[in-house]
Amino acid sequence: MSLEKANVIDAMGIEESSGRLVMVIRQDEAWTGAKRQLFQLQEKLNAYLSFALDGELADTAPQFADRPLALLIESATQPDSLTLHLLGRIREQIAFQDITLDVHVRDTAKDCGPGCGCH
Repeated sequence: MSLEKANVIDAMGIEESSGRLVMVIRQDEAWTGAKRQLFQLQEKLNAYLSFALDGELADTAPQFADRPLALLIESATQPDSLTLHLLGRIREQIAFQDITLDVHVRDTAKDCGPGCGCH
């Protein structure tokens, strides 16, 4: 998936250790810090938060509705400094609602190969 599809939830599941609902954004492109990319990231995060907090999650997947929320960005590359700054500001704001935001950079050395479908 990409940031261009703001209204698509890339993946979600329950983190066993915490019981949190983890909503995943997959970013396969390199982070550039371009205004368009930062806008798309903000729009995608807003869509995820709206889905979770405005009742749509409770309507479509009630088994997840009362769980604490975590947002996870699975990325092919390390975010650039502008993206990290934006993520820091967003992280501060959503922390007031006990929502976490983390970035996980995939280890490309462990890539399964073309066509594996794991990411």
